[in-house]
Amino acid sequence: MKKKNTRHILGLSGGKDSTALAIFMRQEYPNLGIEYFFCDTHKELKETYDYLGRIEDWLGIKIHFLEAERGFDHWLDVYGGVLPSPKMRWCTKQMKIIPLEKWVGDDEVITYIGIRADENRDGYISTKPTITAKFPFKEHGFVKADIIRLLEESGIGMPDYYRWRSRSGCYFCFFQRKYEWVMLAQEHPDLFQKAVEYEQNHRDGRTYTWTQGETLLELLERKDQIIADHEKAMARQAREKPNQSLSDVLEKVLDDEDETLPCLACHL
Repeated sequence: MKKKNTRHILGLSGGKDSTALAIFMRQEYPNLGIEYFFCDTHKELKETYDYLGRIEDWLGIKIHFLEAERGFDHWLDVYGGVLPSPKMRWCTKQMKIIPLEKWVGDDEVITYIGIRADENRDGYISTKPTITAKFPFKEHGFVKADIIRLLEESGIGMPDYYRWRSRSGCYFCFFQRKYEWVMLAQEHPDLFQKAVEYEQNHRDGRTYTWTQGETLLELLERKDQIIADHEKAMARQAREKPNQSLSDVLEKVLDDEDETLPCLACHL
């Protein structure tokens, strides 16, 4: 039996690093035949879908939208109404990893991942022996400044949601910081309300929250203070390093609030 050719794949999250990697690979290896994919939970921001469309148009590529066989609400029932959390990331497994591994099947695959040389993290979401991970940015010594340059020079730019959140992912992602939740309520009040309903709609009376220690409505009651504290932190960070871009200042301030590393499958 003739051996299959190795497939080359690159996952896009709608974030800056994976987008910059798609630009880099398109420029440096235009004949590699890379297959681009996005694991669609159907719980994404509109800005994410808009950005993915921009990527397709500017790079002239097709993005394969991968979906779980059953949606988020089904898996929420399977897990007994327990909302996903940093300690129980069932959403990543059921809606990202399993659809990806089903898509590649038993093929030999090289997957390209946008972890930068200035990031202290490594690893890959799959343990399948047929999937090999490569990290081009680490290999070429690319840091955040290189990523921003690639995005700017390509004309694709940054996703619009970077005005108020620093990571891609579902609108109710439990890795969001307090300020990002407040801004979700301001930018997308309908989605914020849906996230509230997920907290409230448990048939057996148990209480699960997206953020530790308080419900979203309780958090929203502190909106003015959260925004005021955020603005003070932004001003302080801008004074300390006056040559930073606004997005750099925002990312640093949010990381200072909570630097927990999110799932690589969702936030690159």
